[in-house]
Amino acid sequence: MSTLALMDYDEAVSRYEPVLGVETHIELGTASKMFCGCATTFGAPPNTQVCPVCLGLPGALPVANRAAIEGIIKIGLALNCEIAEWCRFARKNYFYPDMPKNYQISQYDEPLCVDGHLDVEVDGETYRIGIERVHMEEDTGKSMHVGGATGRIQGADHSLVDYNRAGIPLVEIVTKPITGTGDKAPLVARAYATELRELVRALGVSDVRMEQGSMRCDVNVSLMPRGSSQWGTRTETKNVNSLRSVERAVRHEIERQAAVLASGGAVVQETRHFHEDSGTTTAGRSKEEAQDYRYFPEPDLVPMAPSREWVEELRASLPELPAARRRRVQREWNLSDLELRDVVNAGALDLIESTVKAGASPAAARKWWMNELSRRATEQGVELADLPVTPEQVARVQEMVDAGELNDKLARQVFEGVLAGEGDPDQVVAARGLKIVSDDGELAAIVDQAIADNPDVADKVRGGKVAAAGALVGAVMRATGGKADAARARQLILEKLGAS
Repeated sequence: MSTLALMDYDEAVSRYEPVLGVETHIELGTASKMFCGCATTFGAPPNTQVCPVCLGLPGALPVANRAAIEGIIKIGLALNCEIAEWCRFARKNYFYPDMPKNYQISQYDEPLCVDGHLDVEVDGETYRIGIERVHMEEDTGKSMHVGGATGRIQGADHSLVDYNRAGIPLVEIVTKPITGTGDKAPLVARAYATELRELVRALGVSDVRMEQGSMRCDVNVSLMPRGSSQWGTRTETKNVNSLRSVERAVRHEIERQAAVLASGGAVVQETRHFHEDSGTTTAGRSKEEAQDYRYFPEPDLVPMAPSREWVEELRASLPELPAARRRRVQREWNLSDLELRDVVNAGALDLIESTVKAGASPAAARKWWMNELSRRATEQGVELADLPVTPEQVARVQEMVDAGELNDKLARQVFEGVLAGEGDPDQVVAARGLKIVSDDGELAAIVDQAIADNPDVADKVRGGKVAAAGALVGAVMRATGGKADAARARQLILEKLGAS
């Protein structure tokens, strides 16, 4: 069967208006699961963090985790939501091998948090993303399909199920339909996922590590012809697990759906799988409607009625949120909009702020993280925060620079040693002998030799061509392996040649 060619993106968005929706699942970082006391440690041996409750054994009764409920209320407050005064859990019934009870405890028509918003910025323009609901549920287990080439159930020899994840507190954040984004739709979707991740991380309720599955996005896309008011049929691309992939999934679905519509076909309402290697999506299963899940109130759990006093206590405990923090550091560090954007995009904001707290100036901290260390992270193919160097170590290197013990060239060698596991900055300096030669006696002897080796240059300096002293300074730096105090060396040269 032939595959329909994609429509060029620019043509697609000129003919159709994208309508987006993002459903984000976030695992809360509680010590125990949502309805039992089992641990939630990531990476534990399979099926070692389970009990009769999370396995759904007969007679086992759930009890709601207060810390998890606090976490979802904090998320709701940070997203400007209304917090329900009364709500309850519901059973969502469907069968899948990683669902030990064959139903999921979730919320349906009575969510805990509703009607919020989150503002994001793309290319200098602010987009307000409406939040439909934020509700609590439990996570499922994890299936592993063994054999076959794709890791999916099709073509696998057999499947294994790990129930360690089953029952972990899971927050689902559902946006309202996102319209008016035009050709910026993929960027807006990515910006929303990025801002949401930063917000939840700031709250301290989840590590939101997408590579470990603690934050997963389902991306809904539909298209409507320009000038039309009737929305198209949407697809839902499931479990997109990186910010870049959110953008790519939206872009691909726009190109694919536009090609389907332009050819006279109809978009099928279905779930789709995103493929990281190709940036494409493929069909999954037809999408169920709410009634297919046969929701009904969970009979084993009492309703929740968070008091207004409790909600206000949690509101007062919220930390500085990302948008306010960015405005503050931009003002305190005297950054332009472009400089702030570059810092945020590089994932360097936390690192720079921690380096400043450790004693470095904002300018120096930004210089090291955004230049030398960012370059090394790119070379190694890792995130900046994953480099084996701490903000305290960066601040210590800058302290030695400020004290005249290192210059920038030597400082870069210190970072090289730290990143290579040779120890902290002081140990690297000692082991490699990297301190600047600033002792006048030692430096004067080296300067005398440079003058003796370059008599023509020395004569030019004596004759009043002070700029020629740069060549002698270079000779001193070469003789010391870059360890000389260049400013002091220049001063000594000029003094010795009578040009000071």
